[in-house]
Amino acid sequence: MNVDIIYVGNTKESYLLEAQQEYLKRLGAYFKVTMTELKETKLPDNPTQNEISKALNEEGERIFQALPKKSYNIALCIEGKQYSSVEFSEFFEKAAGLGHSRICFIIGGPFGMAENVKEKCDVKLSLSKMTFTHRMAKILLLEQIYRAGNILSGGNYHK
Repeated sequence: MNVDIIYVGNTKESYLLEAQQEYLKRLGAYFKVTMTELKETKLPDNPTQNEISKALNEEGERIFQALPKKSYNIALCIEGKQYSSVEFSEFFEKAAGLGHSRICFIIGGPFGMAENVKEKCDVKLSLSKMTFTHRMAKILLLEQIYRAGNILSGGNYHK
């Protein structure tokens, strides 16, 4: 299965880049993963709600342009459904069973994601009730995708 991760904003912190590379290396045993970094719209300190909305819409347009054709699209957002690791692996298995050979996860920027992007997605996923930076969410997602691959292959990484 092909897994695409589209995310807004770059990661500069070396420890997060190292974690990302480690998980991408591990994931090669289970999935073909493609990472697509999109430009974050810069906002002033203390932006207004109108400035935030405009930025989210601009980022949303970039997301729409980057979406792979015929992919099963999943928006990471606070109002999304939460899964245990085993349930998440079952989610992967079901997506493949429905004929989806490509799953695309979308991570918004610091202010989230435009509503029209969330609405276009097949599923809304929440990693936790807690709030994480979008850069940290990417690492957590990679780890859970790796865990799902391990579970589906009969491993015991989830225990």
